[in-house]
Amino acid sequence: METRGTYQLMSSFVQRITTKLVASAILIAVLPSLSYAHLAYVSNERDNTISVIDTETWEVVKTIDVGERPRGITLSKDHSTLYICASDSDTVQVMDVATEKILHDLPSGEDPEQFALHPDDRHLYIANEDDAIATVVDTETRTVVAQIDVGVEPEGMAVSHNGEWAIVTSETTNMAHWIDTASQQLVHNTLVDQRPRDAEFTRDDKQLWVSSEIGGTVSIIDTETKEITKVLNFEIPGMSPDRIQPVGMELTSDDKLAFIALGPSNHVAVVDRASLEVIKYILVGRRVWHMALTPEEDTLLTTNGVSGDVTVIDVDKLKAIKSIKVGRYPWGVAIVPTQN
Repeated sequence: METRGTYQLMSSFVQRITTKLVASAILIAVLPSLSYAHLAYVSNERDNTISVIDTETWEVVKTIDVGERPRGITLSKDHSTLYICASDSDTVQVMDVATEKILHDLPSGEDPEQFALHPDDRHLYIANEDDAIATVVDTETRTVVAQIDVGVEPEGMAVSHNGEWAIVTSETTNMAHWIDTASQQLVHNTLVDQRPRDAEFTRDDKQLWVSSEIGGTVSIIDTETKEITKVLNFEIPGMSPDRIQPVGMELTSDDKLAFIALGPSNHVAVVDRASLEVIKYILVGRRVWHMALTPEEDTLLTTNGVSGDVTVIDVDKLKAIKSIKVGRYPWGVAIVPTQN
C-alpha cells in the first residue's frame, strides 16, 4: 500500500510538472520572441498613475503615483529620464527611470497634453490646449524659453529628426503649425481635416503625417513645400464611418509600415508605405488611442482607453496576441530597454 501510494504521489507530481511545462511552451510559442527585455510605462489618465509592464512576462509589475491626469509621456535619449504631462496639475513631471521616483516638476503652461523632445535632448516642445500656445522648456535650467501663439486647442506635437521643425496640431483651427526651432517663430500653417490629433515625421524628415480624428483621415505632407501630397482614408466593413477616428500613429524606421490607431472603431490600420494603401485592420481594445513600438520594432503596444488595457501586437504577423489590464483610461506609452 505504501509503494502504491508513493507511486500515485509521484505520478500526480509528474503530471502537474508536465502540465506547467506544456503551458509555458504554449505561452512562448504565442508571444513574440524578443531579443531584449523592456519595461513599458503607460499613463493612466483617470487614476493619476503610471503602469509598468515587463515585456518578458507581459504583466504589470508596478504602479507609480504621479500628478493629475497624466497623458503624454516621453523619454530622454539615454532612457534615463521619463517626462510626464500631468495635465490637470499644469506641470511636466520628471521621473528618474532607475529609481522610478519623481525628481522635480518643469514649468509647462496650462493643461499640457502632448509634447516632443528636441534631438538636442534638452528642449521640450509642449502643446497647451487651454491657452492656444506652444511652450518651449529648457529641461536643464528648468525655465520657459519661449511661448508661441498657435491655433485653438493645440494637441499634437512633433519635432523633426534633424531638429529644424516643431509641429503643433490645433484641434479647432484644423491646422498643422510649423515652428522654426532656430528662431522659435511660427512660420507656416498647413490646413488639414477636422480635429487633427497626432503628428509624426518620417525618419528622413521628408514627410509629415497628421491624423484627423473627426475628418477620419491621415494627411501626408511634403516638408519642403508644406503641401498635402496624399490623404489616407479608412473603411472597416460593417463599421459606421463616424466611429473610425484616427489618433495615434507609429511609423517603422525601415519605411515599410505605418500603424494608425482608429479610436472608437477599436482597430489599428496597417498601411503599406510603398503603395500608401491599407493592408490590414487589427482588432484591439476599446477606444485605441496611442501606441509605441519596441526598439527592435517587432512588437507594437496600444493603449485602449475605455477597456482600460494594452494590446500587444506581433508586427511580423500583424496580429494581436495579448491584452494586459492596466489602470483607467490608459493614454500614452513609452518603452525602455532594460537588458540584453
